Amino acid sequence: MENIDRKSLADLIYSKILSEELIIQKQFDQSKDKIGYFFVDDLLPKNIASYIYERFPKPEQTTLKRSLREYKYIAAQMDKYDSILEEIIYAFQDERIVKLIGKICNIETPLPDSNLYAGGISMMGHENYLNPHLDNSHDKDRNLWRVLNLLYYVTPDWDEKNGGNLEIWPHGVKEEQITIHSKFNRLAIMATHQGSWHSVSPVKIDRIRCCVSNYYFSKEPLLSSDEFHVTSFRGRPEQKTVDAILRVDNSLRMGLRKVFKKGVIENPHVYKKKDEKK
Repeated sequence: MENIDRKSLADLIYSKILSEELIIQKQFDQSKDKIGYFFVDDLLPKNIASYIYERFPKPEQTTLKRSLREYKYIAAQMDKYDSILEEIIYAFQDERIVKLIGKICNIETPLPDSNLYAGGISMMGHENYLNPHLDNSHDKDRNLWRVLNLLYYVTPDWDEKNGGNLEIWPHGVKEEQITIHSKFNRLAIMATHQGSWHSVSPVKIDRIRCCVSNYYFSKEPLLSSDEFHVTSFRGRPEQKTVDAILRVDNSLRMGLRKVFKKGVIENPHVYKKKDEKK
């Protein structure tokens, strides 16, 4: 598809969000006391969204993450894949879009992440899942606070009953969650802080659900009560044994980070540009 780059994609995204700003603002304001979120449907023209989906790699060309915490495929080294994927990721980092979303979410100076730390693309197939968790509170260098999670879903004809949907737990993992359908061409944005428990429901069919991911950071946390934490997982309400194991796992990993500020090993889930690989 010719003439589709991050600038033209950003133009379309910015115009769409701006056109729905009042609706989005109301949605976020009604939820911000717990976990603020909003979503925008039909973000891009259908043919462009479909083109992005069609250019996703095969799962075996990405990194599989499989444990009690999660089961999914991820990628951040975007120069390995079709260029449209890098263009759509960085379109969300356009200054106009970052400022507009910051305004909607009442964040004064949100900062995009060119390193794609825990961002990039993800894919989830049959029985893949992401258990309830809090995202790591900081960026890869532990200098900035993670404040917003941006998820753009591009799988055509994806029914809510298929699973693979974003779940937000505003009252903790023992209470009922809010399900946000990962429908085609939908952008979902949620606040990330000390209470932002969220998950992805298990995929129930033999198809791949594809997502473009970004995070925004800030010099200040969203909540004054926020403290540093590693990505922390819990079991679902019915997974009592899994929950107990994951609680211990969280404690052990948190203990290590108190000793090793940036971790024992470098997190590989970043985009290393050519001049950074040397």
